[in-house]
Amino acid sequence: MTFFRGLARNNNRDWFQPRKEIYETKVKAPMCELVEAINAEMLKFAPDYINDPKKAIYRIYRDTRFSKDKTPYKTHIAAVFPRRGLEKHAGAGLYFSISPQDIEIAGGVYMPGPEQLLAIRTWLAENHAEFRKASRGPEKLMGKLYGDSLQRVPKGFDAAHPAASLIKMKQWLYDLTLDAKLATSAKLAPEILKRFRAMAPVLELLNTPLRAKIRNRQPAMIADLF
Repeated sequence: MTFFRGLARNNNRDWFQPRKEIYETKVKAPMCELVEAINAEMLKFAPDYINDPKKAIYRIYRDTRFSKDKTPYKTHIAAVFPRRGLEKHAGAGLYFSISPQDIEIAGGVYMPGPEQLLAIRTWLAENHAEFRKASRGPEKLMGKLYGDSLQRVPKGFDAAHPAASLIKMKQWLYDLTLDAKLATSAKLAPEILKRFRAMAPVLELLNTPLRAKIRNRQPAMIADLF
């Protein structure tokens, strides 16, 4: 965390470039080892969410094209675990980040496109009882499911539907922060994993309609070849 504290005070290329090797060896390399350890354990409960460290770990360089904040580097390191076969941010996935301020652990659907939104909402309308029951499972470890919502039920759905509150949602998320001191503790991986384990069944339900959509699309794509 010493590296990120220094970077926060000196977020510029002149400071970072001479210390890039420190970032690679003292920050990124241990993060790769952590992701590998998490992958090894996820084989037991969420094998389809395992992600290669090279793909899982976000780059330290910020995308400043549309931001007023032009500082070039992130002051945290993070990793994402999307479901195999789905786009990185379209489906439900797992995530954690480490910074001098806190450890963040999260899971769910964050940035679905219009097609994904409709598929998830349609599935929730038909399976809301099963989903509500499952979504309560992680509450003790992660808090309640939340996300940005529409003011009204979207077109095509009954305003009086018993799943109206779920259908109005544009995101379905769990998010929790833990003390930053955990970053240097042997308990870090177990704390992340027990929360990933709790969220995994809910994420798999949210991904069910998205996987079905891809399966239905594949025969049509094959037919187009002939």
